[in-house]
Amino acid sequence: MNRSYSFIVAAAATAALAPAAIAAPAPAGASLDASNPFAKVSSLPFHYPAFDKIKDEHFKPAFEAGMREQLREVDAIAASKAAPTFENTIVALERSGQLLARVSVTFSNLQGANTNDALDAIDREMSPKLAAHHDAIFMNAKLWQRVKAVHDKRDTLKLDAESKHLVERYHRDFVRAGANLSSADKDKLKALNGEIAGLQSNFAQNVLKEANASALVVDTRAELAGLPDADIDAAAAEAKKRGLDGKYAIALVNTTIQPPMALMTNRATRERLMAASLARGSRGGEFDSRTLVQRLARLRAEKAALLGYPNYAAYSLEEETAKTPEAVNKLLRELAKPAVDNAKKEAAEIQKVIDGEVGKPEGGFQVAAHDWAFYTDKVRQAKYAFDESQLKPYFELDNVVLNGVFFAATREFGITFKERKDLPVYDPDVRTFDVFDADGKQLAIFIMDYYVRPNKQGGAWMNEYVTQSKLLGNLPVVANHLNIPKPAAGQPTLLTYDEVRTAFHEFGHALHGMFSNVTYPTFGGANTPRDFVEYPSQVNEMWATWPEVLANYAKHYQTSAPMPSALLDKVQASKKFNMGFVTTEYLAASLVDQRWHQLTPGQVPADVTGFEAQALKDAGVDFAPVPPRYRTTYFSHSFSGGYSAGYYAYLWSEKLDADTVEWFKENGGLLRKNGDHFRATLLSRGGSADAMDLFRNFRGRDAKIEPLLERRGLTGN
Repeated sequence: MNRSYSFIVAAAATAALAPAAIAAPAPAGASLDASNPFAKVSSLPFHYPAFDKIKDEHFKPAFEAGMREQLREVDAIAASKAAPTFENTIVALERSGQLLARVSVTFSNLQGANTNDALDAIDREMSPKLAAHHDAIFMNAKLWQRVKAVHDKRDTLKLDAESKHLVERYHRDFVRAGANLSSADKDKLKALNGEIAGLQSNFAQNVLKEANASALVVDTRAELAGLPDADIDAAAAEAKKRGLDGKYAIALVNTTIQPPMALMTNRATRERLMAASLARGSRGGEFDSRTLVQRLARLRAEKAALLGYPNYAAYSLEEETAKTPEAVNKLLRELAKPAVDNAKKEAAEIQKVIDGEVGKPEGGFQVAAHDWAFYTDKVRQAKYAFDESQLKPYFELDNVVLNGVFFAATREFGITFKERKDLPVYDPDVRTFDVFDADGKQLAIFIMDYYVRPNKQGGAWMNEYVTQSKLLGNLPVVANHLNIPKPAAGQPTLLTYDEVRTAFHEFGHALHGMFSNVTYPTFGGANTPRDFVEYPSQVNEMWATWPEVLANYAKHYQTSAPMPSALLDKVQASKKFNMGFVTTEYLAASLVDQRWHQLTPGQVPADVTGFEAQALKDAGVDFAPVPPRYRTTYFSHSFSGGYSAGYYAYLWSEKLDADTVEWFKENGGLLRKNGDHFRATLLSRGGSADAMDLFRNFRGRDAKIEPLLERRGLTGN
């Protein structure tokens, strides 16, 4: 996932995702005090943030000064007596707000990766103010008239393709932000957007806080039987941190299915862990998110109606490659039945294993959601003669990254990496690397933040601290974030296969940022439609099991012995295994996301969990052993703003990804010539052209769906 903050600053190269706000823009005032680290561009390489100098108290004054500064710049553009031109209007907007860009990207990234009570409070306070700042720009009538004038004559200006695309992008963003509304409706939109911004912030913070507060606590080591000793020791340490000496605590991650379920032999413990996971946000108390969901759904629907759209999904999808809710509904509907049919076949295989255990303590029950991961591994072992525990010793973190993720990138693109220890970091576990292009010139700085922390958002994502732009002379500083449990001191970090795949996935996003070669910051890096941005990252997953790459990193952490070829073959043979479950849990979440955002204001239900259940039933994906990957009440993608009405994007992107994997196979696989073509035609272009035009430039045609159906086992074969 590519995580972005919910407001626009042109120089920050973020998309215009944010709502507006109630609060009035900050008044003009003195510049930021020179002692504040954000007062000037970082002197570190590539303008890398000075984490050792940045304190919590620096953010608020920097935000306020940044907003004042950009409003002065924007007001000067709007009040100019000169006739509007591309340079004095559009390019001037691209150059504006650089102080605000510096503070905003650093704050949003840290607030996701390393937050605290002070940062959370700043986020709650600044979200509506930043949204108001967005409105002060995009609802400025004089500025809108200048942008519109340039847009009206764009075909006569002899602009290059990227510049013309920028004009069209600004025009679209102004219209979508309400520039054409009456004064009264603009005020309504500001009020709506201010409240939306605050609610989204509250939802995100609630999800993280409840995940930390709602750990599963057990009394005995025996209740965690099946987990590795190191994991049980870590659970004891976690309980001790919580003041529960002698007990064991398993912190929850944000997905419905919790990773320990795959190994726990105690069914009662698995059931308790699942119950704790499913109940998040819906059991009363300070973290209950149901009223937040209802209010957000209503406000988003009201915003869409005010702007002339039938629902929020229609508003949101207009700027995606899917374009319409109907197109998304069609894709999800077509895949739902075959996905659930596959999941039911998988459940039947699991049930056979369970029934074979009759007479044992665990035997004689119907498969439930908390059984799936545990018994799936037994089915895998029966079908392919291996289980996940056989893989983990070959997936040591450094080997995976240095000899897998980096190795594949070197083979594909010729880039190389050198770790450095001199740059400041915000946590001791964070690592930094210089990235060099094939010609030896430094291309980027890569930040690697892989371990879970209580103050870190769940999931995995990429972000950019500095986005490439020729206009501003910036080169990229990009980061990857995972949530891998940190082992006890002295123990190796051994990854699951899913964690390995995720490392490759997020590095695909990083490559998108590193290879950016555009002029304007609005188009830099991964600033593309949401249903396209996941495409390059999903392509990069292919190298995780590519024989040449897998053989280079899959080595036993104790002996350095390579993973046996027979086990390699089994890994390859099992790629389609459990895809019914994987597809169904994802589709269920995607369908729930769409249902919430295809409501009109008057259709928002009083019963949040009941609405979710009915939505799953109506779509034919109400299969109890496979719950949605995220339930409504902890669905951060959907209700924190980043992927609202957009969670389908991973599957939409996968159609492009699967077809691209076929292209690589047809053209010889992991070769420099293939990587260079992918980079030149697509990865380097960011959002500087229509996303599907970029795909066609790379592939030579539109994507076909057959490779996706084959990959997910949906062909009926």
